[in-house]
Amino acid sequence: MQFKLNMIVGAALVTLGATAYAQDMVVKIGHVGPTSGGIAHLGKDNEMGARMAIDELNAKGVMIGGKKAKFELLAEDDAGDPKQGTAVAQKLVDSKVNGVVGHLNSGTSIPASKVYSDAGIPQISPSATNPKFTRNGYKTTFRVVADDVHLGGTLGRYAVKELAGKSIVTIDDRTAYGQGVAEEFAKAVKASGGAIADTQFTTDKATDFTAILTAIKSKKPDVVFFGGMDAVAGPMIRQMKSLGINAKFMGGDGICSGELPKLAAGAMADGQVVCAEAGGVEGTQKAGMDKFKADFKTKFGADVQIYSPYVYDAVNVMVAAMVKAGSADPAKYLPVLAKTEGYKGVTGTISFDEKGDVKNGALTLFTYKGEKREQIAVVR
Repeated sequence: MQFKLNMIVGAALVTLGATAYAQDMVVKIGHVGPTSGGIAHLGKDNEMGARMAIDELNAKGVMIGGKKAKFELLAEDDAGDPKQGTAVAQKLVDSKVNGVVGHLNSGTSIPASKVYSDAGIPQISPSATNPKFTRNGYKTTFRVVADDVHLGGTLGRYAVKELAGKSIVTIDDRTAYGQGVAEEFAKAVKASGGAIADTQFTTDKATDFTAILTAIKSKKPDVVFFGGMDAVAGPMIRQMKSLGINAKFMGGDGICSGELPKLAAGAMADGQVVCAEAGGVEGTQKAGMDKFKADFKTKFGADVQIYSPYVYDAVNVMVAAMVKAGSADPAKYLPVLAKTEGYKGVTGTISFDEKGDVKNGALTLFTYKGEKREQIAVVR
């Protein structure tokens, strides 16, 4: 009799456990970045930011619509290539993700945004800064960083007014990001009373810049602006030094990484590089960012490169909208996400405007001394 009673109790507990499990919900968050290729270190940094957010959310036991959510990260590699970007975007759509954080590059984020829009899946980029990303009228498209109009414009004004640039040249890698930020930089230089002495182009895969650097050397530049990523900027700085070009080297967030000194292989002079990162914290907000960086280092054994804090915030903003909407269904939480106002993230306060751009986006200007990145100022 006791054995039978134990069997009945055991069966009841199994049934209860199965019912409790059935009440849980699986929420799939997609992440896309270039985890292979020349800027794989940046793509992996982003992916770790997403993984950190997902792990913390699962540890908290987040409830959505009365059900405990189990978050799963579906991470994909787009190699910074637009075609691969749209292919993995479709793969995530087919996997029925509830939302996507990514892509890293503007050149992949822009074409992928149509794929997500057609499927009605919210996409938050932590790092795509080309203005076109949020100008296509897609209701599913958001970003948590300031765009190139702000970023390139701030650097252009700084080149003229703070660096007193007289002979300013631009080089870009012809990607959506590189070309876009270089054009905005040039506009701001001209608007500030400066002039662009020369404009040169390369690619995001190039390693030899002898021809274009020889061409700009004749202009005797005091400021060289590069629109592109650190994997190209580092070798370019090395070759500038070997050619005797002692100009200030400027760039956007694509070059503003912890890896740049290594990529330049000792060719960077203290204070030579001035770059801007989209986003910025100051005052009381700095403690939150410092804690994030310390926790990141403890968890992964690596320092933050650039964008992982923005990925972390993007995941949390998306989930906060799900919680508020009481649903992880994209159609139900998307309107709530669009109305995000005053979310306190590690990168600052996040609110979206009608285009999906972050409101009052900040920028942080940096330089490098002793191969360490040093903050110059936070600009809004």
